[in-house]
Amino acid sequence: MKLLEAISIPMMTTAMFHFKNLNPINLGFFYVFLHSKTVIFELIISLKMFKKSLYIFLILISFSAKANFILLPMDESTQKNHLKAYGITYWALDKQYKASWLLNYRGGSFLLPDAPEIRKECQIRGVSFEVLSDAEMQSLLADISSPSQNMETVVLEKAPKIAVYSPPGKQPWDDAVTMVLTYAEIPFKVVYDEEVLSDQLLLYDWLHLHHEDFTGQYGKFYGAYRNAPWYIEQKKDAEALAAKLGFAKVSQDKLAVAKKIRDFVIGGGFMFAMCSATDSFDIALSAEGVDICEPMFDGDDSESNYQSKIDYSKTFAFKNFILDRKPDHYEFSDIDMTEKRRIPFEKDYFTLMEFSAKWDVIPSMLCQNHTQLVKGFMGQTTAFDNELIKSSVLVLGKNELNDEARYIHGQKGKGFFTFYGGHDPEDYQHRVGDEPTVLDLHPNSPGFRLILNNVLFPAARKKPQKT
Repeated sequence: MKLLEAISIPMMTTAMFHFKNLNPINLGFFYVFLHSKTVIFELIISLKMFKKSLYIFLILISFSAKANFILLPMDESTQKNHLKAYGITYWALDKQYKASWLLNYRGGSFLLPDAPEIRKECQIRGVSFEVLSDAEMQSLLADISSPSQNMETVVLEKAPKIAVYSPPGKQPWDDAVTMVLTYAEIPFKVVYDEEVLSDQLLLYDWLHLHHEDFTGQYGKFYGAYRNAPWYIEQKKDAEALAAKLGFAKVSQDKLAVAKKIRDFVIGGGFMFAMCSATDSFDIALSAEGVDICEPMFDGDDSESNYQSKIDYSKTFAFKNFILDRKPDHYEFSDIDMTEKRRIPFEKDYFTLMEFSAKWDVIPSMLCQNHTQLVKGFMGQTTAFDNELIKSSVLVLGKNELNDEARYIHGQKGKGFFTFYGGHDPEDYQHRVGDEPTVLDLHPNSPGFRLILNNVLFPAARKKPQKT
């Protein structure tokens, strides 16, 4: 009975139902049987608990393995190929990996999850990387977030869709942006007048303007190259395209394109322009409805006193500029500083402005570099006269010696624009017909880095600018 008392009431009832006729000997066998069952039951429970613990342990091991991170350092001494590091970051975003941009940390480094294919891609492209544990990453992010540090972590959310506005048949080395995009292995699509006017810019996040003349004056190359076969051919092609699109003049076609690009930016797009695309874009917008082209460009005379009809309220960046009326002069207006420069080659550098990474995130992103001093380079539009820049536009880089802006940024509607003076950051005075720059010789170019900062800019989850 003592044994039966140890059994709960339900079990006792069941046991008595099956074993009520057992004699003492049989009851002894029942005790051994029941004791064995208890041991087995406890063993099963122990095994289940061990299995659960093992499962949790394996999860923790797996989580620990996945919690490593890859740092692409962007400082001067560590990174072997700064330009291709941007390409790796873009590639990772395109593969749906998470990424962060560590502003002002070791030259604006990138933080990626540790994955075998990312490591392999870095090795293939010759990009330096470091592996961080989860604890090291947490410590790093804590340091960056400290109020005492002029650093910030910016989450990169997606790979932006990129378009380059460029005439058909142009080679990548004809334009610094297409050249560096190709080198960094960042994919892009080439668009031109037909695509822009048919609203295909809606398919893209970021647009670069080739060294285009939006005024319809064929780059003001008339004085030096009017008899050159390439100039004659390009003029003929431009006129044929304008006619195909229903315009009587190339200037009318280019104005329509400029207005579509303006609307793209106002609607939330990102526009980046270099060299002559910067000032000629604003000039075209300001001269809407005004004929500023001489007969050799559009077949009829320009309007008399057209300077007084320029509307500066329509421009993105510039104000109060005076147009250059001479058709054989290689200038559009007095915005450009090329002929007003008095800087020897060895002193031609511009300084990147310093911003608060925590408060002025956007300009900080655009100025990330492993040096604050960037060597200058020439172009049809080399730099911008500070006096002719609107107060709403931010100067990101300037040459103090000549009081000129080299790199400016602003907002228009919901979108943003950046103007960068000069033609090729690694070719000081690029001329028509010059050999292309070989970027394998300049994998750490600070000037080209500024272009790629703008390429990744639309990928960022941005905070509002405070100052």
